[in-house]
Amino acid sequence: MIPIPFRRSCFVCLLCAAVFSVQAAPRRAVAAHPENEAPETIDTAVVMDNVQVTAIKQGLTLRNRPVAASIVGRETIERRGITAIKELSQLVPNFYIPDYGSRMTSSVYVRGLGARIDQPVMGLNVDNVPYLSKDDYDFDLADIERIEVLRGPQSTLYGRNTMGGVMNIYTLSPLNYQGTRLGAEYASGNTLRLRASTYHRPSPRTGLSLAARFAHSDGFFTNEYTGRTCDWERSGGARLRLQFRPDERWSVDNTLSFGMLKQGGYPYASVATGRISYNDPSSYRRTTLNDGLTVRYAAEGWEIASITSYQYSDDRMTLDQDFLPDSYFTLMQAKQDHGRTEDIVVRSRGEGRYGWLVGAFGFYRHRSMQAPVLFKEDGLERLIADKAEQYTGIRPHFASDRMALDTDFKNPTWGTALYHESQLRLGRFDLTAGVRIDYERTRLRYVSSTDIDCTFGDGRITPFTERGTLHKSFTQLLPKAAALYRIDNRNSLYASIAKGYKAGGFNTQMFSEVLQNSVMERMGVYWDRHYDINRVVAYKPEKSWNFEVGSHFTLAGGRIRGDATLFYILCRDQQLTVFPEGQTTGRMMTNAGRTRSRGGELSVQAVVARRLDLRLSYGYTHATFAEFRSGNADYAGKRIPYAPRPTAAVVAEYTVPVCRSWLEGIVVSVDGRGVGPIEWNEANSLRQKFYALANCAIRFEQRHGSLSLWCRNLTQTHYDVFYFESIGNAFLQRGRPREWGVTLSIDL
Repeated sequence: MIPIPFRRSCFVCLLCAAVFSVQAAPRRAVAAHPENEAPETIDTAVVMDNVQVTAIKQGLTLRNRPVAASIVGRETIERRGITAIKELSQLVPNFYIPDYGSRMTSSVYVRGLGARIDQPVMGLNVDNVPYLSKDDYDFDLADIERIEVLRGPQSTLYGRNTMGGVMNIYTLSPLNYQGTRLGAEYASGNTLRLRASTYHRPSPRTGLSLAARFAHSDGFFTNEYTGRTCDWERSGGARLRLQFRPDERWSVDNTLSFGMLKQGGYPYASVATGRISYNDPSSYRRTTLNDGLTVRYAAEGWEIASITSYQYSDDRMTLDQDFLPDSYFTLMQAKQDHGRTEDIVVRSRGEGRYGWLVGAFGFYRHRSMQAPVLFKEDGLERLIADKAEQYTGIRPHFASDRMALDTDFKNPTWGTALYHESQLRLGRFDLTAGVRIDYERTRLRYVSSTDIDCTFGDGRITPFTERGTLHKSFTQLLPKAAALYRIDNRNSLYASIAKGYKAGGFNTQMFSEVLQNSVMERMGVYWDRHYDINRVVAYKPEKSWNFEVGSHFTLAGGRIRGDATLFYILCRDQQLTVFPEGQTTGRMMTNAGRTRSRGGELSVQAVVARRLDLRLSYGYTHATFAEFRSGNADYAGKRIPYAPRPTAAVVAEYTVPVCRSWLEGIVVSVDGRGVGPIEWNEANSLRQKFYALANCAIRFEQRHGSLSLWCRNLTQTHYDVFYFESIGNAFLQRGRPREWGVTLSIDL
């Protein structure tokens, strides 16, 4: 195993070499390149004007907008083997999605903002359709045309839960691409991925595509109690897309997608022993169905678009919640989620001096959830009987070695919004101003019950039920203003100020703790804490002001393109996921008083030599509590947990032309990614130190396909991606070990 200091030194040297190579790149005329090697084709992500018309809200070219954005095109997605949005952490600065738990755990951290549960800090749109549930973010990507990651508040145009930014995914269009695509991949952990898709244009104005995928993995982490891997996975899905353009003014685009997932997951190791060993099964399954319909009409000088969607998700999480070989308690959480959205956007067309956009958005979401916690023999004895005897001197005797704390939830939520944005061009200046008014109302109906049957002294405690209804409503005014100065057609400076907003909600994860507290009170045990259900269960919206200056630049005749950004964020009521003090069964969302986040980002793409391309990204965030008292400690000045300070990545690709009918070229790539430190708690007493991962690949390309041989985590770096505590015990999840694989793609 290569020592950590040596690996870190290698990574830093690679970054320095990349920067030096960019600065020392020899100047060469653009005309000296063949058409397929022009600097503008560093990636389809760089110049996308011919397909950017799919973007309805933010305009045709993001480099002409006052926003920090990373655009990843199809070529990069396929060469880098990106199969999920969490793998974008390789390329996007200050953007981090740790891979832990299960696919339900889609925790996004950007610029010091983020939370592990409930509301996301970044929105997700697929072909302009917004995803309402963060639990559905982690799905397999296939046949993706491009991915846009916009950082900084996008709340004016996209609304709730986009205060950290928004991810826009656009799938391959059957009107722009025709043919059949096949793919197969085999990798470590007996991992197999298969995909097949076909794109047709039955008539000049009609496009039809069908894509299917399947994936299987035995996993990488072994539960020593069972002797089997715990992070196995099976998934599959299909997507049907129909596009119709009856004339030059109208267009209709409908995408229907279906997905299924079954996995083990949750490879949590005890910090005390370093081993994964728990006795009860843990797993996650999910079924999703999404349909999005976009209808657009283009008139002279203006256009209108209607985006309508229906989203359905049915999932079930089974959890050994103590993650020990002892029998404390288990959780089975099942939920069904129905969502409907409607977004109507009217905007001006053309490149006139004044541009405008107005829109109206509405959504309705209904979530039903059952979340029974089952106390087993060790949990009854150690968490309830021992505590009751300690406080009262009387030991309860249970009629059974099982006790269920069961809660059923109904959580309907609806919201509506009106928004507007104006753009004014004054010479070299582009001025932008916008505002959105957003209203949301949510309701939680709950029925909590327990089947307890125990004797306590001369008395007896029998089953009881608690029920109630909670209401919350939120109204937010979300303004923004920005100015962009065009130095020339390829270089610009910008400054912006915008308000971000993340919706409030309810701590459904805390109901088992509240119910357990009710059981203890019936035994005469009154803790120092008493749970006021209205205060403990509800949490407030998170609000922020983002101040940003940046630049889009192009140097050396187009061989170097990049973006640089500085930001300062003031956040109030930041939502944090915490575990209550002591031996508890729940977790909760709480609001910090105020936080501050400041930092910078740099992204560079460069053609260093005739066949050598480099991609460099670096982000640094200093995010701290300005005001936060948990009731037990004052964390002012401490760093915000789970959000990494620096993120860095460098990718180098060297192309060897072969120019044969059977082989056009060979692409050799190496890349490194560094993350950390990451604080694991509010006290900053535990952390993951900076770590670096190295990857490499060799890809054989031919016009009808490619063959890639690749390795990830080449140096077998040991690192942790998650840390938490449960009933007084500490657990962590390790990062994945070294992986080898081969990927075959065929285009017919």
